Amino acid sequence: MQNIQQKIASQNWESITESMHENGFAIIPNVLNNEQCEDLKFDYDNPNLYRKTVVMERYRFGLGEYKYFNYPLPDLIQNLRSSIYPKLAPIANAWMKALNINTVFPEKHEELLKQCHDNNQLKATVLILKYGKSGFNTLHQDLYGDVYFPIQIVLFLSDPDEDYSGGEFVLTQQTPRAQSKAIVLKPKKGDILVFTTNFRPVKGTKGYYRVNMKHGVSEIHSGERYTLGIIFHDALS
Repeated sequence: MQNIQQKIASQNWESITESMHENGFAIIPNVLNNEQCEDLKFDYDNPNLYRKTVVMERYRFGLGEYKYFNYPLPDLIQNLRSSIYPKLAPIANAWMKALNINTVFPEKHEELLKQCHDNNQLKATVLILKYGKSGFNTLHQDLYGDVYFPIQIVLFLSDPDEDYSGGEFVLTQQTPRAQSKAIVLKPKKGDILVFTTNFRPVKGTKGYYRVNMKHGVSEIHSGERYTLGIIFHDALS
């Protein structure tokens, strides 16, 4: 069986890159097997893994709960985070160049984390989210500090056809001087969704312009929905 680094390396990154440039998101199917998904869900109740639990209703973020992992991250998550980042950095740098933003992201993830730590962003941002019936997540962006990476990923740990209904992943795109566009996605268990953290470039008649994007989760009608979010920058708190 391929390890996670081999799984990431074997993907069609030319196609993924094209989808990111065209749409601001891409789905990578079947990255995690059923056992890996179930292990991550089982560990939801292990308090030693997490630094913070957030009850979403308390902050009007939605209805559900999520937990931030503590460092050191579990091996599977650490290996995934460090092996997929170098594939995404060139996409992020192309976006910065297109929008004339004077930011260049490093090739290696540990170099990005050093930038975060130099800015006092020291806390892990990887999180696992759990929703039950009527749960949802309001539209938002995951920034956490001045140093941030403009792309993130979500791993889907539950099967939308068996474990829950509803609970679609929602992206909204706000084009300047136009109405917002909603994009509704339904990845399967084991899939990874790659998407923009806050904005992406879109080519117009006079060059590229910035389109802001947010993400959230529609209401769960039945069952339980688990996902794992991997943000590549660290947080202030």
